Amino acid sequence: MSHGHDLVILGSGSTAFAAALRAQSLGAKVLMVEKSVPGGTCVNWGCIPSKTLIHSALFRHEVRLGGKSGLGLSVSGIDHDALAAHKEGVVQYLRQTKYFDILREVPGLTLLKGTGRFLDRNTIEVVDRKLQGDRFLIATGGSPKIIEFPGIHEVDYLTSRSFLLLKKLPESLLIIGGGVIALELGQMCHRLGIRVTILEHGPRVLPMVEDEPALHLQQTLLDEGMEIVVNVSICSVRKSAGSTTVYAEISGERKEYSAERLLLAVGTSPGSKNIGLEKAGVETDAKGFIKVDERMCTTAQGIWAAGDVTGGMMIATVGAREGIVAVDNMLRPDCGCTIDYLSTPMAIFTDPELGTVGYSEDDARKAGFTVITSILPAKEIPKAHVTGSTSGLIKMIADKESGRLLGVHLLCHNGAELINEAALAIRLRATIDDMVNTLHVYPSMGEGLRLCAQGFSRDVRKLSCCAE
Repeated sequence: MSHGHDLVILGSGSTAFAAALRAQSLGAKVLMVEKSVPGGTCVNWGCIPSKTLIHSALFRHEVRLGGKSGLGLSVSGIDHDALAAHKEGVVQYLRQTKYFDILREVPGLTLLKGTGRFLDRNTIEVVDRKLQGDRFLIATGGSPKIIEFPGIHEVDYLTSRSFLLLKKLPESLLIIGGGVIALELGQMCHRLGIRVTILEHGPRVLPMVEDEPALHLQQTLLDEGMEIVVNVSICSVRKSAGSTTVYAEISGERKEYSAERLLLAVGTSPGSKNIGLEKAGVETDAKGFIKVDERMCTTAQGIWAAGDVTGGMMIATVGAREGIVAVDNMLRPDCGCTIDYLSTPMAIFTDPELGTVGYSEDDARKAGFTVITSILPAKEIPKAHVTGSTSGLIKMIADKESGRLLGVHLLCHNGAELINEAALAIRLRATIDDMVNTLHVYPSMGEGLRLCAQGFSRDVRKLSCCAE
């Protein structure tokens, strides 16, 4: 490897840094090539700023709940400057401590600014430099997908990235899409007093999630006062004085929806455009995502890829683990390292939070299991009444013959925390009996997992508190 490096990584986000640190721990010297800001999407214009705003909006919502509990609290207007400063402060702190400080303090890591483009399988060009080597990792992430609706380029539409860079939020917002970003940002805006309308093409929101938690969340958001319209076909968009109008068709009827700003939340495109993949022999799928095998190898020898650019589970923890798997395989070729996607949890930071891990009910049947299920309404969990968050449910999927737990899909207060326990159970191949016999703190939301497991054989409505 020229320039004294054993590995070149394209990108410097969470996937790239996890890979770089694993390579450094194995004695390798790493060069990361980054055209933008270290930290990638997650810390700069994704997970961190969005969850910071979501949590701030939760404070405002809980003030209202506190008022209903007799605390005499009131909600005043929003200080947009203070809110933006708070968000930016969190981003800057984590960007500095988790990325810039690591670059400065960890030996063997180097950052080169610029766009890396392959000239061939063994050579990339960065600005006016050519770097040759035999190990490359593509970790360039993704970017918000843009659908070419008629008139879209005539309006100042927002993406999740540009939305999270706003210094002042709009008074009203149209969101095209009904996925994770649409629901997280939509509820956050609604709780900050913004009029929000979500337009979803399919019959319900979150098409990738089990029916029960997705439909329950959709109804919860509607009950909270959000407007969610499904089965929408977008015809065109148009900008007028002070607002954007979306022209749509629903069941053959023409509809118009207007708001101050329009947010596109229709998915992710791979961040691999114009980096010379074809010159390196790296194949992509029909959507442009890089094809990889279970060891994160691309179709080109000596080139690996990981994270959002491969089109798999687009969450930071998965990308980081994929980066580690790629490095392990390139530096320890006989390890045969892979990632266990089945026991990898995912969460959606709405309120209540949605968490999922393991098989869906349909996928479990396709895998050959004899499926049984248990569904526990969140209102059956005593802690839910303590917090006042009784909306939601827990769904467990198990194998009838062995009792093995196959999947957990939940929507409840602190669901993003609770799903981690479920992920451990899936990873350790726990059974229904294991879940029933695992005691939990009372009262706690975690107790819901035990109650749901009991629901396979008993009517939990007829159990007293802490009953066996």
